[in-house]
Amino acid sequence: MTASDTSLLSLLQADARATPETLAKRLGTTPDEVRAQIADLEARRVILAYRAVIDEDRSGRDAVKAVIEVKITPEREGGFDRIAHRIAKFPEVTSCFLMSGGYDLLVFIEGKTMREVALFVSEKLATVQGVLSTGTHFMLKPYKEHGVLLGAESAPERLAVSP
Repeated sequence: MTASDTSLLSLLQADARATPETLAKRLGTTPDEVRAQIADLEARRVILAYRAVIDEDRSGRDAVKAVIEVKITPEREGGFDRIAHRIAKFPEVTSCFLMSGGYDLLVFIEGKTMREVALFVSEKLATVQGVLSTGTHFMLKPYKEHGVLLGAESAPERLAVSP
């Protein structure tokens, strides 16, 4: 990973829709070099995907999101990895992290209804061999996601001036 790669990744994280021309101006290079660099980063699986951060309230889509703390029994010769990969493959799972502390995995899931999420936990997640317990927390209202403020008006906050 070069310093140029790191700079390009930072710019793409801030705005994945920036054109190669815009990126080239910021990096002091040419658009063709940026295109080649992006293709190389994609080929090496450094860049895995591009996605939009959506304000669900304004989109009109119904989505229920939950965070699940999962305790598991590590497997001999596989540790936590095999179970974590198995859980991460469920289509309902949007993210899955190995954690330190009181539980082993932090699993983010999304469903259309609370019942759908509950059924996923009781019928799929809790039945995975090696899962000892789960603790489900439903996300009620997002304020910031992937570094983007959600639902905030564009007007800056001002402190009240008192006489």
